[in-house]
Amino acid sequence: MSDKELIDNFVKQYHSLKSEMGKVIVGQDKAVDSLLLSIFTGGHCLLVGVPGLAKTLMVNTLSKALGLSFSRIQFTPDLMPSDITGSEILDENRRFQFVKGPVFANIVLADEINRTPPKTQAALLEAMQEKSVTVSGKSYPLAAPFFVLATQNPIEQEGTYPLPEAQLDRFMLNIRMDYPSFQEEVDIVKGTTANNNPKVEVILSAEDILSYQEVIRRLPVPDNVCQYAVRLSSATRPATASQPKDSPSATLASKYLSWGAGPRASQYLVMGAKTHAAMQGKYSPDIEDVQAVATEVLRHRIVRNYYAEAENISTEEIIQQLLSMNE
Repeated sequence: MSDKELIDNFVKQYHSLKSEMGKVIVGQDKAVDSLLLSIFTGGHCLLVGVPGLAKTLMVNTLSKALGLSFSRIQFTPDLMPSDITGSEILDENRRFQFVKGPVFANIVLADEINRTPPKTQAALLEAMQEKSVTVSGKSYPLAAPFFVLATQNPIEQEGTYPLPEAQLDRFMLNIRMDYPSFQEEVDIVKGTTANNNPKVEVILSAEDILSYQEVIRRLPVPDNVCQYAVRLSSATRPATASQPKDSPSATLASKYLSWGAGPRASQYLVMGAKTHAAMQGKYSPDIEDVQAVATEVLRHRIVRNYYAEAENISTEEIIQQLLSMNE
């Protein structure tokens, strides 16, 4: 089967997958699209939203529709790294045997990831980056495909530990979930307060996902699109050699940002644009595809300074200004 036929088939499967998730998830179309985009790109994502917006249900439903193994880790202040990765125990023959932890699954839901100390948060770093876990000097590979989907409550900050920048950078997307509309909430209440238990059918297998990830990586990217992604990432950096100091974007970054996005952001902008293009049935990404994923790729990679905070200028507003300057 040619790459063109694979992309055409991917579009059909993508719409079937969204329809299947729609049996359980009402609304949240943008969040579902972003979640699927990260899955088919092969990246991890951070879901940010107030309690009760079906973050956990969305991830669980997705794992069922994809036919993947799923585990949920509830992050708490007393969680230890071995509770995530697993540990060695002494068996009846007085030999050490490794017992795998919940990280050994295709989809790992890190629920309220900012409620555990940095030492435990760091246990996910190797798994997210290297797709393996090292215990007592021995490395154990994780199943493919492997995704970490973490949730975070944006309003209750007491007793939380902010995620280190190094770990934030390993999440491809930062997905913000909003309240449902009035009619969507009515439909949610009707569906969840009745004796209604929809069955989610398996749409794709692990092999299908890996196959689609490969064909998406093979999509050609025009030079101007790649250059645009790098230029956009560079525009978030207050002082770099890649842009003139008197340019509008450099002035904006210097005024409102203390830290900008690194090269990983440029990589994810291009990979995200490829997947976004494939989801639209296109065989090559354009600048509009980069712009479509820019906010969710960049919002957790740039740090506002005190001027931006004092003037109450959000990260999203800064990104939108940079997008308009780099059209």
